Amino acid sequence: MVQEVEPAVVTVVGTISGHATFFGVTSDQEVSGSGVIITEDGYILSNNHVVEGTQTLSVILNDGTEHPAELISRDVFADLAVLKIEGQVPGIAKIGNSDNLKPGETVIAIGSPLGTFRNSVTVGVISATGRTLDSGEGYAIEDLIQTDAAINSGNSGGPLLNLTGEVIGINTLVIRGSNNSSASAEALGFAIPSNTAAMIAQHIIEKGYFARPYLGTSYQNVTPRIASWYNLPVNYGAYITGIDRNSPAEISGLRPGDIITKIGDVSIDEQQSFINALFEYEPNQQITIEFTRENQIMTVEVILGEMSTP
Repeated sequence: MVQEVEPAVVTVVGTISGHATFFGVTSDQEVSGSGVIITEDGYILSNNHVVEGTQTLSVILNDGTEHPAELISRDVFADLAVLKIEGQVPGIAKIGNSDNLKPGETVIAIGSPLGTFRNSVTVGVISATGRTLDSGEGYAIEDLIQTDAAINSGNSGGPLLNLTGEVIGINTLVIRGSNNSSASAEALGFAIPSNTAAMIAQHIIEKGYFARPYLGTSYQNVTPRIASWYNLPVNYGAYITGIDRNSPAEISGLRPGDIITKIGDVSIDEQQSFINALFEYEPNQQITIEFTRENQIMTVEVILGEMSTP
C-alpha cells in the first residue's frame, strides 16, 4: 500500500525573502513541508502554513526531481493550500471518507520530516476524531483527527492514510505540551479530515479560491473576566470595535459598541467563538444576528458577503 501511494507524496520547498532590520537585510529563508498529488493534471494538497509568506515554491517528487509549483489558493482557517505543477505526475492519491473513521483504527502518515528524510513512513492509530484546537488567532480549527502516528516538522501537508491506501486526513500539526503547564506530551498529532480538505480543494480548483462568509466587523472577544472588568451585560460575545464601509454589517445597521451574542442558530459561548459561529453559514446566505445595544437585546437580518484568503 505504501509503495502504491508514495509516488503521489511530494516535498514542498518554499523561499521566504529576506527583510530589512536594524542590522541590515536578512538572507532568504528556505522552508519545507509535504503535500499529496490529488489529480492527474497536477493539483497538490498541502498546508497553508507550509506556503504562507513564500515568494517561490517548488515540489520535489519521489524520484528526486524538482519542479516549479504555482500556489493556486489557500484557506487560512482550515490551514489548507492547493498548489499545481505542470507535466505528467508520477501518482495520484485516492481520497477516502473521513466520516467513517473510528478510534483505534490503524493509520499511516507519509511526509518529509525536517525536509530531508523524504517520504518517511510512520504508523499509529486514530486516537480521537472531532478535536478542536485554538489557533491563537481568534478562531479555532475544528473537527480535527487526533493520531499517535509520529508527525514531525516537515510532515505538515502530507497524507494520513487508512489501510486501504486512501487519504483520510492532511497532517497539520503536533502538540508537545501546554503553554500553561510545564508538562510535556508525546504522540499528539492532528490532521484535517479528508472530507473537509477535498471540499475546499474542489472549490479552489473550480473557482481559483475558497470563499468564507464575510460580515465586515472588527471585534474583541468578550469573556466573563472582560465582562466583569467593563461591566458588560453579557459574559460571552463579540464586542464590535469597527465596521467596514459598505459591508453587510454596516448595511444591516450594526454599530461599534454592539455585542453580537448569536449568529443564526449558533450562540457565542465558551465552546463557540464568533468566527467559528460565523463559519457555520455560507456567503450570500441571509441570517439573523442577535446582539445587545445599551443593555437591550436586539436582532437584525444580514445577507453575508464573501471573503477569500489573499
